Amino acid sequence: MAYNLEGRLLEVCNCNVLCPCWIGEDPDNGTCDAIVAWHIDHGTIDGVDVSDRTFAVLPYIPGNVLAGNWKALVVVDDRASSTQQEAILSVWTGKKGGPVADLAKLVGEVVGVERAPIRFEVEGGKGHLQIGALAEAELVPYTGPTGAQTTLNESVFSTIPGSPAYVSKALSYRRNTGKYGIADINLQGHNAVQGTFRFEG
Repeated sequence: MAYNLEGRLLEVCNCNVLCPCWIGEDPDNGTCDAIVAWHIDHGTIDGVDVSDRTFAVLPYIPGNVLAGNWKALVVVDDRASSTQQEAILSVWTGKKGGPVADLAKLVGEVVGVERAPIRFEVEGGKGHLQIGALAEAELVPYTGPTGAQTTLNESVFSTIPGSPAYVSKALSYRRNTGKYGIADINLQGHNAVQGTFRFEG
């Protein structure tokens, strides 16, 4: 087994709640500007321990999510060693196959690969994500009548394939990526998603 990874996802975008991309429809604004961050709680890639490391993609999606051709800025946790970074990138570029490779195929252009301190926190269902000076978001989940978090299952698109997504809202979402040719964002009350993942490939 080339990789075995377990962890959590925080995701925000400029769509309204819920982002149509998850059900294969066109984004609310015609395009979708997002942050997708995977925190690896436990995992190895070709024997390299990558536990407690975070990987993020800040994409511009020019239309329907399934059509691909995303433009993306990639950010690796600055606590990762060069060996860990190489291993993580080998998975998220699709070189190791498995479910992550299907996501990697949607990216048409990588505008940069950066290292930055990434703060990834989930406490009581509330999430906070900060990627250096590039991006920051505060997330809160929706809950049902029992108090359990609202979930989306069996969606046609997913950044955590095989796992339910927890429907959330971003109280704030800021992205400072204009110098990479990807729009700056400063929004409140838009789409967010949380979840867990287990990837094997």
